[in-house]
Amino acid sequence: MTGGQEEVGEGRDGDSAVRGRRRMRSGVRLGMGVGLTVLVLTTAGVGWAYLRLNANIDTFTADGISGDRPPVSTKGSNVLVIGTDARIDGNSDLGGGDKNDIGRSDTAFLMHIYADHKHAVAVSIPRDTLVDIPSCKLPDGSWTEPQTKAMFNSAYSVGESAKGNPACTQNTVEKLTGLRVDHTVVVDFKGFAKMTEAVGGVQVCLPQDVYQNNLNPNRSTRGDQIFAKGPQTVSGQQALDYVRIRHGLGDGSDIGRIKRQQAFVASLMKKVKSDGLTPTNLFPLADAATQSLTVDPGLGSADKLISFAMSLKDIDLHNTKFVTLPWRYQGARVAIVHPDAEALWAALKADRTLDGQDAGSHHDEQADAASPAPSGAVPVIGTGISVAVYNGTTVTELPARAADALKQHGFTVTSTATAIVRTQTKTVIEYGPGQQDQAEKAAQVFPGAEVTATAAAGINVILGQTYADAPQPGASTAPTTSAAPSALPTSVAGDARSADDDPCSNLSYG
Repeated sequence: MTGGQEEVGEGRDGDSAVRGRRRMRSGVRLGMGVGLTVLVLTTAGVGWAYLRLNANIDTFTADGISGDRPPVSTKGSNVLVIGTDARIDGNSDLGGGDKNDIGRSDTAFLMHIYADHKHAVAVSIPRDTLVDIPSCKLPDGSWTEPQTKAMFNSAYSVGESAKGNPACTQNTVEKLTGLRVDHTVVVDFKGFAKMTEAVGGVQVCLPQDVYQNNLNPNRSTRGDQIFAKGPQTVSGQQALDYVRIRHGLGDGSDIGRIKRQQAFVASLMKKVKSDGLTPTNLFPLADAATQSLTVDPGLGSADKLISFAMSLKDIDLHNTKFVTLPWRYQGARVAIVHPDAEALWAALKADRTLDGQDAGSHHDEQADAASPAPSGAVPVIGTGISVAVYNGTTVTELPARAADALKQHGFTVTSTATAIVRTQTKTVIEYGPGQQDQAEKAAQVFPGAEVTATAAAGINVILGQTYADAPQPGASTAPTTSAAPSALPTSVAGDARSADDDPCSNLSYG
């Protein structure tokens, strides 16, 4: 999978006439969510549009994939998304740096798509994480000796080829997680910039003002302001600058940047869905997306991408989660926290969501909860009512539970966030002028909740400890013969972001 490999279709005149000389594109620092990237293809696979998309796609061969792999699983699928910091192929015009540098996997995440095709979770792997890199194929056909305690991002540069080594990164992720990687995708600077332009910009948020020296700490002066604190819309070069910012925010680490990149991917997904999944809206994005990708042969044509995308279209934003591999600092590097990491991989292998539920049975429980109320009870119908959810407790999974409950009754959850006060006893429903009836409907989802008027427009649900202590739907006090599935450690689930979260929340570490 390095520079000396032949590319799929190389040497066939028909293919080279259509595709021209294939180039491995270096990835943007943000590993774009493959669920979003391929989803945009679902309505574009006809006529000339199909042919154009097909011609855009670049692939790498699979002969560098290890023969010693985890088994194929029927419990969901896994997609590895790699963004590299290489500057070749003109990307230096956007990212700076040495234009001959092949780069490393500056950003990577593994997306687990649950078997119910209604949930997904993306696990970010910090680039400085110390890992074991297994034997990887070199351009001359030989294989390397395994490495121990190597930086994760160095796996991509094994062989020092101009095209990088995505197969080596895939081998490393499979060894690290024990999960089989079904597909691997590499993303580049130029295509990413075009994607953000194709959707008319993406809403982001900055925790503070940002200046030129935040992008280039070697500057002797602060330089001009690039971003102002707060929410704003970015595209093209500005979007690239946003996902690359590291210094001067939080503790200046890559961990903080990962948080902002996760927020960016979530915001981009939200923008695409809000614009509407129509051919007119999606083709420009699909065109830009396919130009930015280098994929494994399993996704190496428009029809393969479309087929894969069709299986992802029903994943809800709230059920799309972003987490980071459990970590701690070890000097200037990042060490994996055990056994929290093993608990995460075990949950994904068993196809369990972050709250410990089996994806299939979790969906069934939601359907049961949304079923008609018993005779004599009045069903709660929240269609057309928007609410924001705030956690007034220290129970980290509570907002997700409340959001699920509201959505089961048709409410639209606009955001979930942490309340200023986290010692709330009783759940409170706040409402603005003219919204009392809507607030009282929301209160029916939270028995015992207090309904209070405020001057500000909108409906806010501030969760209290009484809701945290209340039995969940379907809960039973009867003894069982086996332990119920438990939620993941706080180091994983407690820091999760949903794709529909407030874009200004949880943006930095330190």
